[in-house]
Amino acid sequence: MKIIECPRDAMQGLHDFIPTAKKADYINDLLKVGFDTIDFGSFVSPKAIPQLRDTAELVKLLNLSSASSKLLAIVANQRGANDAVMFEEVSYLGFPFSISETFQKRNTNSTISESLVTLKQIQEKCIQTNKQLVVYLSMGFGNPYGDVWNTDIVLQWVDQMVEMDISIISLADTVGVANEKDIALLFSNLTRHYALTEFGAHLHCTPDNWKSKVEAAFDNGCNRFDAAMKGIGGCPFANDDLVGNLATENLMQFIHEKNIAVNIDTAAFNNALLHAGKVF
Repeated sequence: MKIIECPRDAMQGLHDFIPTAKKADYINDLLKVGFDTIDFGSFVSPKAIPQLRDTAELVKLLNLSSASSKLLAIVANQRGANDAVMFEEVSYLGFPFSISETFQKRNTNSTISESLVTLKQIQEKCIQTNKQLVVYLSMGFGNPYGDVWNTDIVLQWVDQMVEMDISIISLADTVGVANEKDIALLFSNLTRHYALTEFGAHLHCTPDNWKSKVEAAFDNGCNRFDAAMKGIGGCPFANDDLVGNLATENLMQFIHEKNIAVNIDTAAFNNALLHAGKVF
């Protein structure tokens, strides 16, 4: 199983600015744990996400020489992608592509059609610069806006992503509306029909439903999970009452119960979890 730790998602909606050095100290502790990827920052408008306006500076403070984890940065447009690819340290660019028209406008100030053009441009940039694009299908399990959603719509968008040679696609339960039936149905279909594509789950959940959601995804072929220490975070453009991220400590509990092989340093994990309590 691949674990993508998401301090960026945990931090982005916080009102009080976390000093860059404090961010770096925390992420450096995360880099010692052995996560596959650290979703550490975003190259987006500082007006939109002021908390992450220091991402370019943050990269320079990270101790990557002995870390096995790779860095992922979120981008929302071509300008952000151009900034991100300048950093050799960044391996992945993540793009939030919403299948809800309302949310795409709220999140990236563009329509789905406009975002599809942007996505193609970013994919070309990634290929040119030896980066890999991760597409997050936001509102992948429904939305609170009344926009039409069903599993067929999700599968149709995945078809388009695969045709663009995008090899990592994460389904995002942006506002925590996913149910176990839809999670199981989508991942069983996707992992069966697209053997060369890596599918991930970015689940927002509550303390009483996280396990059933993770189990539904894992049992149907998903082996890539986004999580955040203490379950903190969520998209500030999604809803007024945010549902938190999947807590990394809960995911680790699931991993131990299922005897899933992961290369995690337990002592470093516990230290990072304590550090998260101080940062948040």
